[in-house]
Amino acid sequence: MQAQQRIATPLGPLTALRDDQGLVGLWFDGQKHHPGPLEAPLVEHDPLLDQVASALAAYFEGQVLPKDLPLSPRGTEFQQAVWRALLEIPAGQSRSYGELAAQLGRPEAARAVGAAVGRNPVSILIPCHRVLGRDGSLTGYAGGLERKQSLLKLEGLLQ
Repeated sequence: MQAQQRIATPLGPLTALRDDQGLVGLWFDGQKHHPGPLEAPLVEHDPLLDQVASALAAYFEGQVLPKDLPLSPRGTEFQQAVWRALLEIPAGQSRSYGELAAQLGRPEAARAVGAAVGRNPVSILIPCHRVLGRDGSLTGYAGGLERKQSLLKLEGLLQ
């Protein structure tokens, strides 16, 4: 069963999509790679989507994101590996695309890692915002660089 829910955040509304396995997507309105209108019914209450909304509300109040939410993003095997690596970056820390590529045993694949990071369908919960350029610069973020900067400030990585 699929269901979607709209979630208000200080950085703008998100659309959350779930299936029977877990959270499939979490997109800001207008986000790059947003799938567009979803076929899933819009629900006011769903146990998983309510849990996601609560976790995000707590996160924006300074709490750490939970690690136990069931996630079910769709992507290639390589994208899935990159997204799993993103989940290992603790709040308040960052990695470069090159560091992620090396962690995956593919040090030559920094650009491919960047492409996979950019296609992350589960904003915030799979923390692609914690990936910076080699020199620490704020590089692309599908939800917009202003949001990335806000998320990194919230996590204490930026002043």
